[in-house]
Amino acid sequence: MTNGNGTSRRAFLKLGTALAIASSKKCAAQRVPARISSAATETRDRKTDPGVHLADLVNPLQGTDSTPLFSRGNTLPIVALPFAMAHWAPQSSSAGNWFFQPHDLRFEGVRCTHQLSPWLGDYGYATFLPFSGDPSPEPSSRASSYRAAEMQIAPYRLKVCLTRYRCVLELAPAERCSIMRFTYRDGGSAGIFIDLPGDNAEANCDLSSGVVTAFTRANNGGVQSNFAAYYFVKLDRRIVSFEVKELNGRRVAVLRFAAEAGKTVNLRVGTSFISFEQAARNLAHELGEKPFETVRDEAAAVWEHALGRVRIQGGTEAAHRTFYSCLYRTLLFPRMWHEPDASGNLMHRSPYTGLVEPGVLYADHGFWDDYHAWYPMLLLLYPERHSEILQGWVNAFKEGGWFPQFPCPGYRGGMTGSLIDSVFGDAAAKGVTGFDLETAYRGLRKHATQPGEPAKGYGRQGLEAYLKLGYVPCDQVGGGAVQTLDFAYGDFCIAQVARTLGMQQDANLFEQRSRNWRNIFDPKTQFFRGKLSNGQWLEPFEPHTWGDAYVEGSAWQYRFDVLHDPEGLMECMGGTAQFSANLEEMLSQPPIFHVGPYNNEIHEMSEMAAADFGQYAHSNQPVHNFLYMFAAAGRRDRAQYWVHRVLNELYSPDNFPGDEDTGAMSAWYILSSLGIFPLCPGKPDWTLSAPFFNQADIQFPNGRKIRIEAHRTRPDTFYDQVMLNGELHHGSTITHASLLKNAPHLVFRAT
Repeated sequence: MTNGNGTSRRAFLKLGTALAIASSKKCAAQRVPARISSAATETRDRKTDPGVHLADLVNPLQGTDSTPLFSRGNTLPIVALPFAMAHWAPQSSSAGNWFFQPHDLRFEGVRCTHQLSPWLGDYGYATFLPFSGDPSPEPSSRASSYRAAEMQIAPYRLKVCLTRYRCVLELAPAERCSIMRFTYRDGGSAGIFIDLPGDNAEANCDLSSGVVTAFTRANNGGVQSNFAAYYFVKLDRRIVSFEVKELNGRRVAVLRFAAEAGKTVNLRVGTSFISFEQAARNLAHELGEKPFETVRDEAAAVWEHALGRVRIQGGTEAAHRTFYSCLYRTLLFPRMWHEPDASGNLMHRSPYTGLVEPGVLYADHGFWDDYHAWYPMLLLLYPERHSEILQGWVNAFKEGGWFPQFPCPGYRGGMTGSLIDSVFGDAAAKGVTGFDLETAYRGLRKHATQPGEPAKGYGRQGLEAYLKLGYVPCDQVGGGAVQTLDFAYGDFCIAQVARTLGMQQDANLFEQRSRNWRNIFDPKTQFFRGKLSNGQWLEPFEPHTWGDAYVEGSAWQYRFDVLHDPEGLMECMGGTAQFSANLEEMLSQPPIFHVGPYNNEIHEMSEMAAADFGQYAHSNQPVHNFLYMFAAAGRRDRAQYWVHRVLNELYSPDNFPGDEDTGAMSAWYILSSLGIFPLCPGKPDWTLSAPFFNQADIQFPNGRKIRIEAHRTRPDTFYDQVMLNGELHHGSTITHASLLKNAPHLVFRAT
């Protein structure tokens, strides 16, 4: 993924860490891991214990050991409820978008963050820090050290001892709020900093009620001019003084009170994108006067319910920790943007109109990243949330007039294609209901037939040329080959929506356009290549050179990018045998790359070179469906081999192979470990490889169940037989409809 300025992401390096688990009264919280050898992993099989707290297995620090030059996830250690509007994370440095590093061992406060990715920056955030004495409010000056081994962090709880201030900070989250608890070891003068970015930020205090109201308008785009994030803060201790310090580019509110040794101080924080009154309403609705322990335990129960949708058996403890850490990551984004009014009706301050609009809305997701696996995963495992999120995108179209390209929180430009096509195409093909498909189709058809303003975050870049020439010329649009492939796939997905709605003429039109990938396939080199407006190939051609016709990759990373027509691509490459050989070549050759017009080594190049998978750059999403092309070519055995290698070698409880991207990397792990994957979102079936665990039980709220089992007598053997409900299943795919039937039972056997 890139940000709106075209800045690129960064890379993967194996770094093992140990995870210590600390137990609490109800649910254990996870300690910060200490470094150990990556080879030190458990090999014993783990069996599901019905009483185990699955949140205990989650490592929120997974992927946080990242920099702009090298990514092991580029994630934040987020404490929040699933899809919550407000995320809470430790801040170790306010200098730049990488505001937490696990090795800094400095704590500037807990940030209420809305950051989708460090490449896109944060917005509407505020940072809270308890202190004692009279420190400077400047972030680096006020920072306290902490002992990493003593910090406890779980999806539902944060606990850290601030050594400098001899104060224990604890936090428990709600959807739009949190409660913080401070315990000072010494009595005396103490206080709280509330750090708000922006010269126009404001904070005020009612000393009699102990309430602080504050707002910030800080953002990086994607909002209207009246955007603000509102905070309603209530302290249960008498505030003896209040002032606002004006620092360079920020305002810091300073609350002071008298601390008593060993006595707790509670701070309740409500947030809203609508108003102070709404922030207060959210606080009253979600927290009320509940004690800290109740809020913490309720948050833990929410996570147990969400993670318990899938229970796995077999495999190592490390694999279980990886699985549930990834599942946690898939349930953080997109964030809810809606809030309940006094009657409980949902509303939202629209980043598309600036007005308070009725209904649900979501924000902060990248379709370019997440169409491969995340949306199909949600469709399969959490269908009730999936339909609501799709209605949220429909509401965005109704309010803004276009579907967002990269909603963060509203219109932001970035990446290629219009991959929201895939999201709705897959839903239509698999028969999903619960959202307004007809209105969705109007939005899809609009950006596929009418010029928009891609630089502002909507419409297809190069659409006019695509309609005229059947491809996007590289002398007019950067990344023209990738745009062409994305448009052709998007057209296929739009055709599925049109057909579902009975619009056969439109379906035929978009089906025809979906064949445009053939216009940039070079039979001589057997690669997709950039073409000029005059029909000539872009020269010179070197398949390891990044950029020009390609985006965050070279010709190799897009060689098999025809998800909707693998049979046609196989024919162009000389048949299934040659096609499989080409896939093997991608995976077995050296990870050569030439920086090309990037002029320097971007992090995706570094990540690919660090992994032993040739030109298969799993650290970035464009290749994420490619291993399942083996199954389409009749070689499910090779799909199993390579998929399991990726699961074993490129994921751990501590690191990802590249930018995690709001659940994209994690969803690949979840589906691949279940043994099913959407080779082509937009088709009504799933491609089979082989399960990673002995058993997975999926339990839905309505009582429906899916069980997936794997049986073999020796490790590393191919599951050559698939049984569905006791009958032999032929072929490399399974229909979505078969998974909707009562208690489907899928068994993979190595005979």
